[in-house]
Amino acid sequence: MKIIAMIPARYSASRFPGKLMQDLGGKPVILRTYEAAINTQLFSEVYVVSDSEIIASVIRQAGGKVIISEKEHECGSDRIAEAVTNLETDIVVNVQGDEPFIDKVSLAKLIDVFKKDNKKEVDLASLKVALKTKEDIENPNHVKVITDVNNMAIYFSRSVIPYHRDTNVSVTYFKHKGVYAFRKQALIDFYNTPMTPLEASEKIEAIRYQEIGKKIKMVETTVESIGIDTPEDLEKAKKQLKL
Repeated sequence: MKIIAMIPARYSASRFPGKLMQDLGGKPVILRTYEAAINTQLFSEVYVVSDSEIIASVIRQAGGKVIISEKEHECGSDRIAEAVTNLETDIVVNVQGDEPFIDKVSLAKLIDVFKKDNKKEVDLASLKVALKTKEDIENPNHVKVITDVNNMAIYFSRSVIPYHRDTNVSVTYFKHKGVYAFRKQALIDFYNTPMTPLEASEKIEAIRYQEIGKKIKMVETTVESIGIDTPEDLEKAKKQLKL
């Protein structure tokens, strides 16, 4: 089974333009992420997929592999799908370009889902983490996920799901972390399908996979990695790097 990592890396970012090229301990954020992915030793190959020659140049100078997107893309899955179309691989892991502190243990758990899936019933694997506070549970920026008894995703929403009608029943709420491992065909099918109605409503790409019949296995993690979405996040990352 060939397993590769794809790191989607857009230069533009609405909240923090050029964030992937910001300095983090003497290296750009995207280079830190690329090196961290290599150092996990989980992947046959690691690629950065970008729309920017600035980002591409940094990775190439470090001896890394880059694929330049030919089209404009609204989400990471589309960008990765275009890139893997002509690559020989079985499993593709989406590593977030703005998360340089890669959680190797969680990624290994995602890959293990496919190693154990002898019947090839799982199309995607992704991560979930428990939400602890009422503020986090009600925050629409935190995508919630509910699963069946086998940890297969039932639905994703920015709303509070499940609705806690009977307060005598204990409920654990889970946030979906946007880290995926895909079978290659699932990515291609997603790419060849226009945005679906529920996906368009919620603005959650995982829903498109469900609307076209793909099965998503959720894996629980307790690790909340630092994602760099704002200048404040970058300062947190700098402190983390010095620990």
